[in-house]
Amino acid sequence: MNSKNKNYYAILMAGGVGSRFWPISTQEFPKQFHDMLGTGDTLIQKTFNRLAKLIPEENIFILTNERYNDLVFEQLPNITKRQVLLEPAMRNTAPCILYASLKIQKENEDAVMIVAPSDHWIEDEDAFSQNVKSAFDYCASNSALMTLGITPTFPNTGYGYIEYDKSATTEIKSVNQFREKPDYETAKTFIDQGNFLWNAGIFMWSAKTVVAAFKNNQPQLFELFEKGYSVYNTEFEDDFIKENYAKAENISVDYALMEKSDNVYVIPATFDWNDLGTWGSLYDKLDKDTDKNAVVNARVLADEASGNMIRTKNDKIVVVDGLKDYIIVDKDEVLLIFPKAKEQDIKKVLQNVKANFGEEYG
Repeated sequence: MNSKNKNYYAILMAGGVGSRFWPISTQEFPKQFHDMLGTGDTLIQKTFNRLAKLIPEENIFILTNERYNDLVFEQLPNITKRQVLLEPAMRNTAPCILYASLKIQKENEDAVMIVAPSDHWIEDEDAFSQNVKSAFDYCASNSALMTLGITPTFPNTGYGYIEYDKSATTEIKSVNQFREKPDYETAKTFIDQGNFLWNAGIFMWSAKTVVAAFKNNQPQLFELFEKGYSVYNTEFEDDFIKENYAKAENISVDYALMEKSDNVYVIPATFDWNDLGTWGSLYDKLDKDTDKNAVVNARVLADEASGNMIRTKNDKIVVVDGLKDYIIVDKDEVLLIFPKAKEQDIKKVLQNVKANFGEEYG
């Protein structure tokens, strides 16, 4: 487990805005660059270190929007320019994964890789490494598009689901189909059937297999990026990407490849996982005080106040009386006091704030 295989690569996805974590997460400084859990490490730092337990550090590529270039180098000071792939336009996950995969294939045609979001919470990192190693071993000798699925703990309507072959007795299971985010009743039937997993958006495959899958399933997208193959990993690459990237279709890798391919497999993860997509999901993972308040960077006096998510900067004193199940976030010129039950509406609130007070608040 300790030896790092030179054929192991990672694509760390760090281009999202994370608007449901407003006002902490903004377009200029999104959540992956914040210490959301109060651990001393930002989410991108934690993810990089997790991947580096298995993968040579120099083989971890960071995919991000060009506006976050400086933030990446500030937070990961030991990486090189070669490892940072800058997206000049927002185009969902398929274009940037194809771009990175072609670069990696040109550098090492025997590469196997993981594609991982930069903002997930994973507690048992050794179990994570073991699952990824199993996937890498399989993908190195089989034409397989692999994903890690999370065993559902309740009928969550916020995730897509993966339905796998119920007859499979091995760790690696053939995928029957991907299912869109369900309503509550449908989610309950998924869980009752016992062969459905949450789609965590973590993928593993060989460079050869994923490039071939793009060529077969997304010929236009493949042709666009394959035109630059001769300049990838050279000084002319940046010019090609700036000229062509925005021409790419705005499409996710789930739609582009996973739902169209017949060589898709899943490993049910053996680690606890949370996508840290909302303040409520963060609340679930933080330690609580005796009143079940989750507190980050604050000193709190609470009276008949429970179940709140409270975050400030610089250990501000917060007095809360009679408030239950609220999100309380204080940041510079913005104070958010919002019911946890309505947290999915924070995106709409952000749009209203920008419309009424200016884009600089988002």
